[in-house]
Amino acid sequence: MAHFQAAYPGEEITKKDIFYYVYGLLHSLDYHDRYGDNLTKELPRIPCVKTYADFRAFSDAGRRLGDLHVNYETVEPYPVTYKQGTAALWNVGDPKAFYRVNKMKFGGKARDKDKTTVIYNANITMTDIPLEAYDYVVNGKPALEWVMERQVVKTDRASGIVNDANDYANDTMGDPAYPLDLFRRVITVSLETIKIVRGLPKLDLPA
Repeated sequence: MAHFQAAYPGEEITKKDIFYYVYGLLHSLDYHDRYGDNLTKELPRIPCVKTYADFRAFSDAGRRLGDLHVNYETVEPYPVTYKQGTAALWNVGDPKAFYRVNKMKFGGKARDKDKTTVIYNANITMTDIPLEAYDYVVNGKPALEWVMERQVVKTDRASGIVNDANDYANDTMGDPAYPLDLFRRVITVSLETIKIVRGLPKLDLPA
């Protein structure tokens, strides 16, 4: 904290401001380009940007990103189009059976995937998914693809234990459609993240 206060004398800076500055900075594409080689070998280095205005811009953006990423389960689901028509008119019957997911798949063929289309199950196919949403990458993979990998029914070969995402949806969340809405929410999170990141200042550092 003393380090940042010394960099911006006379400005009021809190520990939370610094925390969110770091979070915003770590999302900066300029930062990734400049320190990419270092980031593969060592802990991130956190420079002070040249002006307090840029510090505040990174901090404010980091705060918005943090709120978005921590509260991803409460954001508004993205309004995808369904191949089956308006969801409000679906004849759902047994929700647990209707929304049950085994493995989501992209549309198209294996060598020519159509990522604007995701087949959720035999009852539901999402279309018009913005390709831009796949630009939000977490640990080397689009956040949306992490959701697709995790919201499945999968048996561990070694133990024989079945990992069933539907159990969590039904028993913990009390919502059989949770995996579907989670995917739609992560579309929203991805698009909003990209918008915030593209609005970050250029990484202008002291000489």
